[in-house]
Amino acid sequence: MSISNKVFNLLVKEEREATAKQMASWFGTTPDTIAARVSEMRTQKGIAVYANKRTDSKGRTATFYRVGKPTRRVVAAGYRALAAASS
Repeated sequence: MSISNKVFNLLVKEEREATAKQMASWFGTTPDTIAARVSEMRTQKGIAVYANKRTDSKGRTATFYRVGKPTRRVVAAGYRALAAASS
């Protein structure tokens, strides 16, 4: 199974959230590769993948990826961008 499929299954089908570092460890790759696959999910597949930053008690910040439902404003902005590109 490809890295893209593994990231998709984790975020979309299993509805889990994780950092790029966690997923890289689980899937035997690098955090940069995970970030690239997440970017592909956003741009090529149109999946709303959110990056939420969290800071722990020691002041360390981590970015957690999760899939969510886009707001109406985000969907409307997408339609406006498509309309502007086609005219």
